[in-house]
Amino acid sequence: MDIQCWWEQLIQILQEHDLTTWKIVAVIGVGLIAGFINTLAGSGSLLTLPLLMFLGLPPNVANGTNRIAILLQNVVGVSSFKQQKVLDFKDGIKIGIPAVIGSLIGARIAVNVNDAIMEKAIGGLLILMFFLIILKPSRWLMGQEDQPPAKMLWQVIIFFFIGIYGGFIQAGVGFFLLGGLVLGAGFELVKANALKVFIVFLYTPFALAIFIINGDVNYVFGFILAIGNMLGAFIGARVAVKWGAKAVRYFLLLALAFASLKLLIGF
Repeated sequence: MDIQCWWEQLIQILQEHDLTTWKIVAVIGVGLIAGFINTLAGSGSLLTLPLLMFLGLPPNVANGTNRIAILLQNVVGVSSFKQQKVLDFKDGIKIGIPAVIGSLIGARIAVNVNDAIMEKAIGGLLILMFFLIILKPSRWLMGQEDQPPAKMLWQVIIFFFIGIYGGFIQAGVGFFLLGGLVLGAGFELVKANALKVFIVFLYTPFALAIFIINGDVNYVFGFILAIGNMLGAFIGARVAVKWGAKAVRYFLLLALAFASLKLLIGF
């Protein structure tokens, strides 16, 4: 297939999905911001999901489509953290397996929960985490040097339930993973960020497969969004390592404040 034929087919696909230049730029731009936020903290999907729905995707399709961008974002994030020598695959697999199992359950759960109540509950939990970070800064900066980690059984339980949530809806899962990795498993914030990215990378293909089987994925929107997410992840991974745990903690506080307010008052 020559370049001209390929280009004509691409234009046709974009026209079929009503993807004008401004929509493509908006999707990539929001994806970049979301990828950066997801890699340094979490809740980037609170930006991408509303955008996808605004552009006409039903909620379930937006949720599934977003997983394509999340998967490719974390391929870049994992590679970058590994290259910078802050990611231990052994630790990631050990605590990632229960999250993968949980994500399969979460992705298959029938959505019978009242969305408004669920958002308020998540917002309240994020506010609680906000104050935990303020009141116990050393725990987030030094990891298990300040306090021993929880027993392995409790870690398995924690990450299993976080996996259920992550499989059900991606938005905000990064915060809960960071909380489990720092407060439960005893990692300092930069290493916890690297492990968070790896865990999401492990379970996302399984959750995505369930959405694909149910026909809830728009591949065109997903791969365009992924361009931005991957750029954001590349930048975010380098910022996390270069700036260190203290700077990441401040960014995490800002992201938590934004996410909790958005969920509680819907600005």
